[in-house]
Amino acid sequence: MKKVLSVVLALVMLLACTAAMADTVTLTYGEVNPADTIVGQTDTFFKNKVEELTGGSVIIDIQFSGVLGTEAQVLDGIFSGDDTVDMHRISAFALNSYGCKKATLLSLPFTFVSRDHFWKFANSELAAEFLNEPQEIGLPVRGLCYGEEGFRHFFSKAAVTSIEDLKGMKIRVSEDPVMTGMVSGLGANPTTVPFTELYSGLQTGVCDAAEQPIANYKSNAFQEVAPYLILDGHTLGAIQIIITDNAWAKLDETQQAAIIEAAKATQDFNAQLSAGEEEKVLEALKAEGCIVTDVEDKTPWIEACQAVIDANVDAAYADLYAQLVALQ
Repeated sequence: MKKVLSVVLALVMLLACTAAMADTVTLTYGEVNPADTIVGQTDTFFKNKVEELTGGSVIIDIQFSGVLGTEAQVLDGIFSGDDTVDMHRISAFALNSYGCKKATLLSLPFTFVSRDHFWKFANSELAAEFLNEPQEIGLPVRGLCYGEEGFRHFFSKAAVTSIEDLKGMKIRVSEDPVMTGMVSGLGANPTTVPFTELYSGLQTGVCDAAEQPIANYKSNAFQEVAPYLILDGHTLGAIQIIITDNAWAKLDETQQAAIIEAAKATQDFNAQLSAGEEEKVLEALKAEGCIVTDVEDKTPWIEACQAVIDANVDAAYADLYAQLVALQ
């Protein structure tokens, strides 16, 4: 009799475990950078918080270092109906090319004058309007939260100490009209190279320079092939976490609420992480021999970028852009 009861108990436990596994939702999450970067640590915090708040009923499977493709490749796949990727950490301006006009405003050079300026935006009611834009225009993704990875700066193979030194350089940019327009305005030649090929592109001379936040510059070892870093701070590296509509529909209301709560906590985590980490990285770069130049007067840089700013502030969004700038 005891043996029968033991078998029955084992079957019950097996069925319970199988049912629990069946109820678990695993979401595949893409990240182009390594796990030890600011964005990588932000991703990991989000993963852990989601799994904690859902009691393990939602698992976030993060694929780091561009394993799932570049941001553009992943977004192209999502918008063409591929459901391989459920979530992605993207640059805030990655959706510009897909019709998100409001997102474009976040990527305009010298919009944010400081980190405090950005976080005033990210924690304001205005941020929700920007995060909801994909849904408004019919894209099958929704924004969950904002974050940042520091201001973006130019780095190069040859010495750059002023704006004049950039002229004629082949500067790698993402596939984005704002970035290409900015580089052209600075007198350089915008060169589109996939992020995963940037190191080799600098090595082989496909490009002479590029731009990234400081932490990404170091974590991808770009200082090995382009050791000159000029701190112009042309754009704040605003980021956001997105989830596809297909993935959102897999979750029940309790799980969806947990995702939203985890996103809020992640935004706070990123705000604390980014500034401190960046300062540490910059000091480490200097210690390694990286040649760092500060830009004390940004006036000529702003003037050189004015044309691309004006060209990308659509009349319909001029008031919104003014609100964004006024938050400083």
